[in-house]
Amino acid sequence: MASSNSPKSDRSDLAERYRVLLEIGRTLAGTLSLDDLFRSIYRETSRVVAAGGFYISLYDADEDLATVVFYADQNEEQRVQVTYKGSSSEVIRTGKPCMVDDRLQLESLMVLGEDGSPVTRSAISAPLLNQGRVLGAISTQSYEPDTYGPDDLELLQGIADIAAVAIENARQVKEIRQRRLEAEKLEEIGRTLARTLDPQEVFDKIVEAVSETLATDGATVWLLEDDDRHAVIGASHGDSSMPAGARVSVDAPIVDLTLNERRPIILDDIRSTDLIPEAVKQQLRSRSGIMAPLVVGDRVLGALSAGHHTPRKFTDEDAHLLQRLASQAAVSLENARLHESLQSMSLTDPLTGLPNRRHLRLHLDREVAAARRGRTLALVIFDLDGFKGYNDTLGHLEGDRALETVGEILRAETRAMNLAARYGGDEFVSVLSESHMKGAEYHAHRVQEKVAEVPRFARHGLTLSFGLAEFDPETMKTGEDLIRAADSRLYTHKREPGASAMTTEVSGGGAAAGPAAPHPESPRE
Repeated sequence: MASSNSPKSDRSDLAERYRVLLEIGRTLAGTLSLDDLFRSIYRETSRVVAAGGFYISLYDADEDLATVVFYADQNEEQRVQVTYKGSSSEVIRTGKPCMVDDRLQLESLMVLGEDGSPVTRSAISAPLLNQGRVLGAISTQSYEPDTYGPDDLELLQGIADIAAVAIENARQVKEIRQRRLEAEKLEEIGRTLARTLDPQEVFDKIVEAVSETLATDGATVWLLEDDDRHAVIGASHGDSSMPAGARVSVDAPIVDLTLNERRPIILDDIRSTDLIPEAVKQQLRSRSGIMAPLVVGDRVLGALSAGHHTPRKFTDEDAHLLQRLASQAAVSLENARLHESLQSMSLTDPLTGLPNRRHLRLHLDREVAAARRGRTLALVIFDLDGFKGYNDTLGHLEGDRALETVGEILRAETRAMNLAARYGGDEFVSVLSESHMKGAEYHAHRVQEKVAEVPRFARHGLTLSFGLAEFDPETMKTGEDLIRAADSRLYTHKREPGASAMTTEVSGGGAAAGPAAPHPESPRE
């Protein structure tokens, strides 16, 4: 530390010392911020004890690691993070105060301050004790020898005892505040996930929440495949995570731990752990990580992980928080998957409001049964030409709007006894009961013309093609056969655009297709 000449502490009687300690106690008791508390401890101490140099260190007994969190030199205060082995310090190791009269450098573990600056000569140090536990130490130092006496050491220990209680209180307040903020964040995340019914959206929201809540450089959702030895990256966030969609082999001990113990796993050093396959290590950019299983009922769906670029000591509290997030994510994912399953079982397409593919198949089964008993049945399959370019140029929202418009046209041009359905993507189907090919052709041309009349479609070259088929009980058995015949004719016409657009009645499952063209009036289908 840089040199400074501080006067020797004035000696005061015992009553005065008690008065000083009470005053210091009142000051420290009202300080709840750790940074503010460290400054107050220094300032109150330097009022009654010579403190050319001063530091506070906090001790982690589990790691045997002491960290200098504050030091001051000639009234210049600094917030630092300097670590040393705690058991190497006599004060921390014994839990008793000590005094050095001279040649302090010979007994020091380290020298704080700039290289080449003068070093303090004498010092008194006292342990921060709370309920028999050593929380750290405080030390006040002088650049002169023989500065301190037994009364100074006793006074410093009294200050240290008060400071230890104040530090523990401030830590608890900080932890309570942190837990409150975490609880509020978890509640907010829970509400958000509860409203999310898309599995991919669940993944994206949860990795973002993990990175933010745990202050990590990245987060990843791992989804186990059926063999439990491969996983797909469901989502990732941050530049230390693996890319979404990647498939990796995870045939490693970490999977067995996740499947069997179903508890969070902390990896202090990813590079040296034997739990992760080398191939996966090479793809990870994190030095330290933490992982929690995604569990629903008795099934492990995968895992939620977070990583940090530089070595980081994840705590049990971090692990507990990640597990809570993983539990929320697992429940939300299961809800989203259930919703997705129910939606796929629904009979209505959510975008166009038309019957969906499942509804179409159920309807066709009934109509085919009636056709086998002698009733005529025709089917038209429509396809939007140029839809991909339209979608790419104008955006997905406009693409959805186009599909909705086609759905509205089909609904308006379809009789109540018939059915128009969205078959998938940009394909639609009309099932025309009691109709021959001529009526099906008329219906197809009507729909095609209505689509051609939409100005925005015309501007961007969006047109409608169709294929026709009539059910033939001799060559067809199911509704799929009827759809296949119409689909085949549709794509024959797409491959041979110069083919005749004229349609004639065909027997035995005949099919025809064509662009919009003049045609004779016939009964509306």
